[in-house]
Amino acid sequence: MDVDAEKFVLAVKVLQADSIVRYREGDFNETVYTKGDGYTAAATPEEIIALHKRKHGIDNETTDIKYDESSWKEYVKLCCDYRSDRSAPTIKELQNEEIVSKDGFVKSGFNMFSDEYEGDDSLICCRLWKDKQKTGVVLDQGRYKGSLARVFQDALSFTERNTKTGWEKVETGGRSEIRAYPKEAIREALVNAIAHRDYSIAGTQIDIDIYCDRIEIVSPGSWLLPRSYEEYPLGSIPSIRRNTIIAACLDVANLMERGGTGFQTMIESYKDSKDSLQPVVSIYPGFLSLCLYDRLYSEEESVVAETGVTDKEKIVQVLKSDGPKSVKELQSYTKYSSRSQFLTEVINPLIESGVIFRDGKPKSPTALIKLK
Repeated sequence: MDVDAEKFVLAVKVLQADSIVRYREGDFNETVYTKGDGYTAAATPEEIIALHKRKHGIDNETTDIKYDESSWKEYVKLCCDYRSDRSAPTIKELQNEEIVSKDGFVKSGFNMFSDEYEGDDSLICCRLWKDKQKTGVVLDQGRYKGSLARVFQDALSFTERNTKTGWEKVETGGRSEIRAYPKEAIREALVNAIAHRDYSIAGTQIDIDIYCDRIEIVSPGSWLLPRSYEEYPLGSIPSIRRNTIIAACLDVANLMERGGTGFQTMIESYKDSKDSLQPVVSIYPGFLSLCLYDRLYSEEESVVAETGVTDKEKIVQVLKSDGPKSVKELQSYTKYSSRSQFLTEVINPLIESGVIFRDGKPKSPTALIKLK
């Protein structure tokens, strides 16, 4: 006779491990493993230190450096530039934000804003490309490291001088100025990259690549929130900080808000642009990419552009079509009225990038600028 036996199924749910796995044998023998794609390997001492920093942060350790405003002049200037009352931060403010300890010693994150900071971990690499890909001619480039206050300003200046301004028609029949990229979007994107990058990953940097149709800002460090960017409604991305002290320093300078409104600010600045031009966040293992699109690049935009190309691109085009020319002649093709500013922002960067060269002495009226 058949007997139906009662059957039971035991379901064991095992949560996915992160990149760190610990194995303990006994009370004192513990091995740390790093979990890769399909493999697990014992971590080296250097990797264990890096993993510890990644978990607990590298910017909130109290140093033996006493705060002296004279050694943070660039940070003080940053605060004066962006705070609504143009004031310098007081020692009390810095202590309230735990940027400086009660007995006056600075946190490691604040030390990265000091004038004499020389760490490679603050490096930002900027490049201006001629086309839509990382191929062909690099029209301008810059490598900035040192004080985070100075690096921020240098990278911001690079993007400012390598982006376009045009004009759009208004209903009254006149024209209004329009920037290829909203100023607020570029600033917020750069602040976000500096505040949230993973400084524990050695040998990495923030990359800013400007193409003819977009800017891509790539920052080391994984996405910290439990869900992907697309799963959060616009304007409701939770605020979570990888580097609490660095973020607090930017907050004191009025460059970052505790509410996590940076992404919302970028979205708001593009609110009048079509869907295909909206900012895009891409999340990859180990790094995050933010893409801002050029509002002047689209042919469908009703823009009467006075440019269509940057001044650097225009100079290269003139030299290709008309041959060598003097600095004075080349300046006449641009909007620059100051010769020194034209040299500083256009000619000298192109020379340093190896795109052009000066045939003759710098101050000679007969010297010509030629393509290499």
